[in-house]
Formats: sequence, structure tokens, C-alpha cells
Amino acid sequence: MPPRLALITGSSGQIGTNLALALRDEGWQILGLDHRPNPWTDAFPTVEIDLARPTEDLTAAVEDAGVAVPHIVVHLAANAKVYELVEHPDRALDNVTMTHRVIEFARHRGIPLIFSSTREVYGDIQRYETNELDASISVTESPYSASKISSEAFIYAYARCYGLRYLVFRLSNVYGRYDDDIERMERVIPLFYRRIRDGHPITIFGRDKVLDFTHVDDCVAGLHAGVSRLLDGAVVNQTFNLARGKGNHLQDVARSFEAALGTTAQITYEQSRLGEVTHYVADISRARDLLNYDPKTSLAEGLAKAATWYGRTPA
Repeated sequence: MPPRLALITGSSGQIGTNLALALRDEGWQILGLDHRPNPWTDAFPTVEIDLARPTEDLTAAVEDAGVAVPHIVVHLAANAKVYELVEHPDRALDNVTMTHRVIEFARHRGIPLIFSSTREVYGDIQRYETNELDASISVTESPYSASKISSEAFIYAYARCYGLRYLVFRLSNVYGRYDDDIERMERVIPLFYRRIRDGHPITIFGRDKVLDFTHVDDCVAGLHAGVSRLLDGAVVNQTFNLARGKGNHLQDVARSFEAALGTTAQITYEQSRLGEVTHYVADISRARDLLNYDPKTSLAEGLAKAATWYGRTPA
């Protein structure tokens, strides 16, 4: 029997790279789609295409790669920085365009879809636990969150109108391996590590901010379970929170890196930036019940792994 084929958009990013490698190690064939080459690995092919540009033919790009019809599409591609999209809201509209193109591709081929959404769809509701019923367009606070809840709405509509089979995963602050290319996209955890290591001050936007940090291994485990359960029909047309299920302050991240590096950070505090969530902890009970999702990595353990990764000697 030929190997199953997964089409992964955003395959050159952190989550896409980790998921692609995990599936490949299980014998899957992978075709990545991204607007840039993968900076981490050449272990699977990547077709360079900007999905935000309708002039670039998605169907032709896949067919030209010489692969069969994929068994599943995992749509991870997005412009993902909240404050950056406040400054450049046209990039949020690009997110919706990309999703619409991908679900049209999946619809016409009868392919199931995994979609990576975000905890941002809940807005800044100042609650300790947030379940999947709490999302609403009325709490949308940024162009980024609007792009993700709009994309979800398209998926739900396609399921009702065209029979699209899907799973939606709302992710939260994923960090770890393959996330320290901060010259391309600034992420708070590798940024804190680098600045503390180099003796530079760090700024925490929101002294009391509490977020749910998810190690990439746990994120990939949840996505992997979703791929398996969606393909075998055991779990279909569901929306999940995918996170650690625990809240931590940004100060906790800084203190962990202080311990790992044997130094003291220079920390200043400012108000949270426009559009940013200041308090979020996920209710992950649905993922536990339906996917046997069981995140293993505490923040301290995950940051220790991340520090080792960030401190590696580049090949």
C-alpha cells in the first residue's frame, strides 16, 4: 500500500516543520506549501507558493509536484503576529484569502481538512478557563482574531453546504524547536532568551498578563491525533482548544531563562499593546475526551528544552 500523503501549508514554520517531520517518521509522504524555503530541514519537499495571491495556481502547484491527491490537508499558513496585523490589517485579509483557497481545494477533491485557529478568537475576556463555546464575533479585538474567526466560519459553512470534513484547533503560544528565527518573525520566548543571554533588557507588555504556553511537542501530539481520528472517521467536524491548560505570567518565562543562563534579566514593564489578549487559560477537556490529548510538558520543562535548542551550535 502506498504511503498516505499529507499536504501541509505553512510547512516552513515552526509547527509545520515539527508536524511534517513527525508524520514523515511514521511513513507518511509530505508535500509542504509555503511562500519561503524551509530554513530547518530538507527532509520533505516544499513547493514555494504565496497562497494570498490568487494569481498563483494552487492546483497547478500541487500537480506539478508530481504527487497523488493528498489524503488530508493541514492548513497552518497565516500571518500570525497580533500587533503586526494591527499595524498592517491587510495581512489579516490575506489570512482569509489563504483559508478560502485551501478549503476550495479540499472541497473539490473531497479531502478532509485540519485548520489551525487561535485562542485570540475568544478576545480578552479575563477568564481563567475558556471552552470552545465562548468564541464569538462580538469579542473580536484585533484584525488577526477577526481573520481566524472568519476562516472558522467559512469552514463551518462549507461543512454544512458541501460536506467538508474538518477539525479546527485553537492554539495558544506554541514554543520550542524551530521557533527561534526571530529576524523573520519575532516571538516572545526566543526573543526573551536571546536578549537575556546577550545582557540586553527585555520589556514585558502587561505585568499581570497570564497566558497558556504550549510546548511544540504537545501541540504536534494533538494535531497528530486529530489527523488520525479525522481520517478514520472517529472524530469529525469538531473544534478543540489545544494548549497546556495552565496559566503562567511572562515573568515566569524570564525567570526560567535566568536560571538556565545563570544571569539576571533587566526587566521593564509597559501596558499591553493594542489588540493583545491579557488573560487566557484553555479548557482542554474536549481534546482530552475525544483525542486522548494529554500534554506532558510543564512550562519549566519546556523552557529548559527550548533553552537547550536556542543554545545549540548551528550546523
